[in-house]
Amino acid sequence: MDRIVIKFTHVFCLLMGMAGAASAQLSDSTQRVVRMQGTVNFRDVGGYRTNDGKKVVWGKIFRSADVSHLTDQDLTVLEQKHIHTVIDFRGVKEAAAAPDHLLPQTDYLLCPAGSDSLPSAAQMGEVIKSGQFLEKFYSNTDYLGARYKPLFQKLLTLPDNESMMYHCTGGRDRTGMATALFLYALGVPQQTIEADFTASNVYLMPMNQRMFKGMEQSTGLDTETIRKALELKPELLQTLFNAIKGKYGSVDNFFEKELGIGEKERAILKQKYTI
Repeated sequence: MDRIVIKFTHVFCLLMGMAGAASAQLSDSTQRVVRMQGTVNFRDVGGYRTNDGKKVVWGKIFRSADVSHLTDQDLTVLEQKHIHTVIDFRGVKEAAAAPDHLLPQTDYLLCPAGSDSLPSAAQMGEVIKSGQFLEKFYSNTDYLGARYKPLFQKLLTLPDNESMMYHCTGGRDRTGMATALFLYALGVPQQTIEADFTASNVYLMPMNQRMFKGMEQSTGLDTETIRKALELKPELLQTLFNAIKGKYGSVDNFFEKELGIGEKERAILKQKYTI
C-alpha cells in the first residue's frame, strides 16, 4: 500500500510540473485521480467548466484503463462511488482475454466496434515504422457511431443516484475519444478537452515505460521513437473532430445522426451532468 501511495505522489508531482494547456486538467489531480490497486488512469471526468459558466458534476462519470485486475479493495471503491454501469470499448477477443472484474449485478456492456481490427502488440513495430498510426486511427470515422452510441444512450438514462465508468485497455485512445465527445456535448472548451486527453501521457507513464521497453526489444526501434509515435497530442483530437466535420458537415450533425443526440437529448445531458 505504501508503494502505491509513493507512486501516486511521484506521478502527482510530475503532473503538477507540467505546464501549458494541461494545467487546466492536472491542477486538480488529487481530487480527479481515483487511486486503485489493480488499474491506472482511473479518474473522474467531472469538475470542468463549460462555455456557459456551469461545471461538469463530480462523482458521476469515470474513465479508466483495463479493470480486469481490480482487487477487493478496488471493488469497495466502486461500491462507494455507486459505479454499477460499465462500458467496455475493447474488442471481443481483447475483452475475453482479460475479463472485467466488477461488482456483482453490474450493468456491463461491451462496445467492440473497430477494436478487433487494431494491431496486436507484436504488430505494432511494423505499424509504427509505416508512420502516422495514431493520425490514421483518429481520422477513421467508420466505427465511431457503433462504438459510442451505446455510451450516450446509457448516459441519457443513468439513474440520478448511480455513476458510470467506461474504459478500454490503456484508457487513452478509445476512452479518450469517448471523453472528448462527452465533454463536447456538455459545452466544455476545446482546450480543456485536449488537456484531459493528453493527461494520459502522464497518468500512464509507468505502464508506458514498461511497454516501450518491451517494444524496443521486439521491434528494434529505440524507446524515444516509440514514445513519439504513441504520444497523445492535442492535434489528434483536432484530427478526430475535423474528420467528423468532413464527413457529417458538423459535429452536431454527427451527434444527431450517429449517437442519437439531438438538441433535446443534449439538453438532458447538460441537465444531468452539469450544475
